[in-house]
Amino acid sequence: MINFTQLVLASHNAGKLKELQAMLGESVQLRSIGEFSSVEPEETGLSFVENAILKARNAARISGLPALADDSGLAVDFLGGAPGIYSARYADGQGDAANNAKLLDVLKDVPEAERSAQFVCVLALVRHADDPLPIICEGLWHGRILPEASGEHGFGYDPLFWVPERDCSSAELSPSDKNLISHRARAMDLLRQRLGLK
Repeated sequence: MINFTQLVLASHNAGKLKELQAMLGESVQLRSIGEFSSVEPEETGLSFVENAILKARNAARISGLPALADDSGLAVDFLGGAPGIYSARYADGQGDAANNAKLLDVLKDVPEAERSAQFVCVLALVRHADDPLPIICEGLWHGRILPEASGEHGFGYDPLFWVPERDCSSAELSPSDKNLISHRARAMDLLRQRLGLK
């Protein structure tokens, strides 16, 4: 069991900070890397794990605090795991709508039975920048890609991701329900166990 009262989150995303803080609970204060630096590290890894560790080490180095990083995205089986680590930049950095439009176009002739996919979240926690034993927790959320967008909640690929256990798209879930079953929730459950948090 490792005791932390503060962690720096290797993200400038206020929504992600709020979501992860809610999942972590009140015993650990999560601070944004934005308090320390506005510079984003270059994500040069070839996997979610490599990029999460890279971001966590960078945040620990800049802040002097233990650091938590999240690297996540969508892996479509028919596309060999793409867009994968490039999920946020799939349509050359033009944003969620362009990413969704590109994915729908690429899959337009693919039958429903071959549209399986999973959201992936890897959390990496380092005690300091050179920590030789980063804690790695992975969460997978299985579903399939819809032929068209559905729902108003969430962000990213949520409107295209069908959630079988709820019989709706990820974007049709309430934020609180999504936070119970999502890839990020599953990875955070594992992290809380590793940290001995109730």
